[in-house]
Amino acid sequence: MTPAPVEPGPAAPSRVRRLRIAQPRSLQSRQLWAASLGVIAFLALAGYALDRAFQSTAQSGMRERLHSYALAYAGSDFARDGSVIPPWDPPDSRFKRPGSGLYAQIVLAGGQWESDSAQGPRLPDGALLDPGRQVFEGPLPFTRISGAPGEVYRYGYGLAFSDEAGEREIPYTVYILEDTTALGRQVSAFRAALWWYLGGAGAVLLLLQMLVLRWSLRPLRDVIDELKRVQAGAAAGMSEAHPRELEPLTDSINAFIQSERENLERQRNTLADLAHSLKTPLAVLRSRLDADTGEAELRSEVDAQLRRMSDLVGYQLARAARSGHQLFAAPIEVEPQAEQIVVGLEKVYASKGVLCEFEIAPEARFHGETGDLQELLGNLLENAFKWAKSRVLLTIAEGPQVAGRRAGLLIAVEDDGPGIADDRIAYVLQRGVRGDERVQGHGIGLSIVQDILKSYRGQLRVGRSQELGGARFEAELPGGL
Repeated sequence: MTPAPVEPGPAAPSRVRRLRIAQPRSLQSRQLWAASLGVIAFLALAGYALDRAFQSTAQSGMRERLHSYALAYAGSDFARDGSVIPPWDPPDSRFKRPGSGLYAQIVLAGGQWESDSAQGPRLPDGALLDPGRQVFEGPLPFTRISGAPGEVYRYGYGLAFSDEAGEREIPYTVYILEDTTALGRQVSAFRAALWWYLGGAGAVLLLLQMLVLRWSLRPLRDVIDELKRVQAGAAAGMSEAHPRELEPLTDSINAFIQSERENLERQRNTLADLAHSLKTPLAVLRSRLDADTGEAELRSEVDAQLRRMSDLVGYQLARAARSGHQLFAAPIEVEPQAEQIVVGLEKVYASKGVLCEFEIAPEARFHGETGDLQELLGNLLENAFKWAKSRVLLTIAEGPQVAGRRAGLLIAVEDDGPGIADDRIAYVLQRGVRGDERVQGHGIGLSIVQDILKSYRGQLRVGRSQELGGARFEAELPGGL
């Protein structure tokens, strides 16, 4: 019977959860672990390099020393029978002491000579080298005078002896050998001192790294403390006394806090406006009920007031939906939205024959909600179409850009209508005010524009169009975070 397959799905989250738990949750711990591993790796490589350098230097010093000994034995004489007559006084007293660790050999074609120190130990055999050739070998195995195995370094120097008459020439090679014990003790002492000092330096570096990390991460702790104060209501927002690298974070937090407060305030205002708007219809209904009005008249009044209240609720809900915006919204291409609005307005105002001209930068983008962009463009353009004689000009370009931040947006709508006098601009921008009572409208279009711009921290400027002669409305949206 084949066992049922086991579903692997539920095990996957637990593995992911274990991996997350294994990761250090503190930035200071992460940095300290990384710095510790880096310091340990650096000190290990530095210690290895210094150790190799010391060994190379010690071996080079030994070679030079053995070379000087070889030169002393290179001046040996030869008897008529070809035997070696070594120097009476050797260059080092250890050459006279058997098993001292410093040995000399002179190898001839028919035999070899060894110093007194070589009596007892068994040294490696040496070959006859060509005159002028030098070799440095080791460590080579040998047997000490005690019979214990050991190693030696050997320096060989090939020479040739000629008598004064030049009748004969005797090739020979001088070998100087030295036990590795002394060099090993030097290397061991150096390594002990090296790792002791490197270990102390590593401990000091790690301690300094901990202090540096605490000092460098202190601004993050300050940000956390300020956030706790904001949450507790002890502070209105983040302060500006932070390092440059943390400014985008604190600016974003402040922008988020400000946006939430504005949204809350906007919701309160909307509810207050709705309540105030419903007071009158409710009061009318109450007065009709108290007046003992007839059924037909009361039914008609209730129907009218209910329609009015429904319109008020719909308007306030739409206004509340328009007022908020996403703080970090995806960029929206402006030109397609503008074309859609203008096409509709040109149909509405076809009897006037108004045409709209575009000057829209291809790179212009709106960072917000599509509905806000449509309301902004729609109200500005409808106002221009309403007052224009025959021409409307829409200009959209990127605003000033700060390094590291997204560009702002400039929207200008101009018409060839009568324009607005300077002393009436502030009056016309008030909610519910129309520039001319004879022109149909409710006087809230420009107020909606101002509300949207306020929610995006933008501003509206009104003046006279230099090109068309009518009014010019310029909406400026600042760059984002």
